[in-house]
Amino acid sequence: MKWKVAIILLIILLAGFFYVSSLNSPYTPMGRLGFVKILNPDMSPGNPHSELVAQYAKERGSNTVLVVHLAGHRSGYPCYYEGDVYIMELGLLDKGGYSTSIKWDDVIQGFLFGIPDSRYEYVSDGIIFENLTDALDYLDRKAAQNGQVGPRLMFWHGTVRNDNPILNQGCGLPLYYKICEHYYGRFGAYYYTLMGMIFPYLNSPYRNFEIMNSAQLQYDYNHGLLGPLVVD
Repeated sequence: MKWKVAIILLIILLAGFFYVSSLNSPYTPMGRLGFVKILNPDMSPGNPHSELVAQYAKERGSNTVLVVHLAGHRSGYPCYYEGDVYIMELGLLDKGGYSTSIKWDDVIQGFLFGIPDSRYEYVSDGIIFENLTDALDYLDRKAAQNGQVGPRLMFWHGTVRNDNPILNQGCGLPLYYKICEHYYGRFGAYYYTLMGMIFPYLNSPYRNFEIMNSAQLQYDYNHGLLGPLVVD
């Protein structure tokens, strides 16, 4: 019983510590946005996931959000408005090749030793960045131009095209982890990733629909039945 109390107290202390830390960071990590695509293309104005991001932002007094992806191409990932909420996008380009399946060796290496910056490039607004610092500096300027109000929320896209969407955390998680590590260190990245995995189960109104219909939605996406097929 004592160890359960100790774990709860530890979680509370960590939550308090990282919350205070987040006040001095440009981003407030929120977590996973979706499980599978429900309309394509996304992210784009009017897409249900795009509208959901804007809703999350307004509920938290923000007008600026970052959604991160595993990039399937070297163009696109534009910043755009969903109503009066400015949604920025950033994609991670893996020089080792694009894959939507889980690479467990990469997961283990990233968890234990971090993710090497030399392996990746980044794309936003069709602009390629050689390192994460340059990409984040660009997004800082975009947020400032937008007249950022409130916390700058951050989500990973989270959609899965083939695998089990409960086991596979989907598009963008490596970049989300890497940005959290950049601002909060390794343990901060662990904490925000774990909390982010829980986030859609507690907050997304599409949770049950996406999970229960994931196989059909994945089939529809892969066969171009959800709208124009855009790889992201």
